[in-house]
Amino acid sequence: MEIPHSQLSDEALRAIIEEFISREGSEYGLIEYSFEEKVSHVIKQLERGEVVVTFDAVSETCNLMPSR
Repeated sequence: MEIPHSQLSDEALRAIIEEFISREGSEYGLIEYSFEEKVSHVIKQLERGEVVVTFDAVSETCNLMPSR
């Protein structure tokens, strides 16, 4: 189920983004970004509609996915 990020509190959205970033690998390519820069990048992707927040009722977890 897709959840509009605008309907989440700032704190809830930040927690989802931070959890997502903490799961990514350690290979950052030529440029290494700070944690705050990564958070900012994800927020911009959400605002542009490139990424969406999803909720899985079975596992009761949220995730960030590329939009379709």
